[in-house]
Amino acid sequence: MSSPHHGSSDNSNANHGGGSNGTSSNAPMTSFSQGYALPSTSSSSTLTSRASISRHARKEILNYSAPWPVYGLDWCNQPHEREALRLAVGSFIEDGGNKESNQLLTCKDKKRLSTIQVITLPEFAGVEGKEYSPTSMSDWIPIAETNHQYPVTKIKWEPFKGGHHTSDLLATTGDYLRLWDLKEDTEHSGNNNNTIGRRKSSGIHQQLTQRAVLANTKANFCAPLTSFDWNTFDPALIVTSSIDTTCTVWNVETQQAKTQLIAHDKEVYDVSFAGNNADIFASVGADGSVRMFDLRALEHSTIIYETSSVGQTLPSSNQSNPQTGGPSLPLLRLAFNKLDANYLSTFHMDSSSVQILDIRVPGIPISDLRGHKGAVNCMAWSPVGSTEIATG
Repeated sequence: MSSPHHGSSDNSNANHGGGSNGTSSNAPMTSFSQGYALPSTSSSSTLTSRASISRHARKEILNYSAPWPVYGLDWCNQPHEREALRLAVGSFIEDGGNKESNQLLTCKDKKRLSTIQVITLPEFAGVEGKEYSPTSMSDWIPIAETNHQYPVTKIKWEPFKGGHHTSDLLATTGDYLRLWDLKEDTEHSGNNNNTIGRRKSSGIHQQLTQRAVLANTKANFCAPLTSFDWNTFDPALIVTSSIDTTCTVWNVETQQAKTQLIAHDKEVYDVSFAGNNADIFASVGADGSVRMFDLRALEHSTIIYETSSVGQTLPSSNQSNPQTGGPSLPLLRLAFNKLDANYLSTFHMDSSSVQILDIRVPGIPISDLRGHKGAVNCMAWSPVGSTEIATG
């Protein structure tokens, strides 16, 4: 699968504020940490972010040392602390030391097997006898794990819909869009006890069961998927992006494709729904454009920004200047402002800056955030402040 990151981890050091200094790592990460109080001073091999959870003030950084390079992760969207303090983690494994879950796989395919885990804190997993250690390098424990037959390009929990639920739903992309149910492992729970953590000290006591594999093709081969997004306004909808230039909107309840469209002239690298609307989404790709689509009128699209439309300081000598008619610089990621969907952010391949766009004023970024010394790999808007963004 062609990866727009060329092996770089999607989870490099995150810095709050677009103008903060930061570097991106070219090596996949093998660990990450989650901070709760003060900014971390950890190295570039550790992911850090903040959360306002006072009960964990006893330790500023909670660490988890994964057994493989971490490429994607996502917080659970449940509102209750017991469920919310769970992370879904995806690996990026390129060697042959993976578990063999399918004897029919070829030797080449076996080398691509990856892993997804759900991890939580020991106190929410019912693990007895695990003492708190202020110097521990693994404060989180896995409660469920399964193989993934291609490196995980993105992993997300289902948006919270309210009401009672008997299982949690996750989605991943790689070779296909896959839906996973996280359920109690009744085989090992014992005594019909459905509470978390009546199992071995390893903490694995739930099951990730594949619910569906969604592919909008009748062929045996599906073009690899680069990313996806879950619609928070209508959680039945997921949109995926692919290297075959298309975006596909799925109804996860019916497990059918709602529509598929040719979104770009080249590979599509990322896609995102506007947070305040069930019908609007945007995408970026190798053709260097940001395009917006409306599910109610797919015969038209709006180009919000093109790298060839403005002069750019290009990061390498083998890229031509757009003003001279050379090739456009690919755009790798985009993200809508969580509190004001008029704004979104994006960045170019091998670029150390992030562009802020206003969809009401297409063509030219309203801000160009600089400060990183290396290429930007990821970014995220704050859920509590419309003027705050983290980049890494």
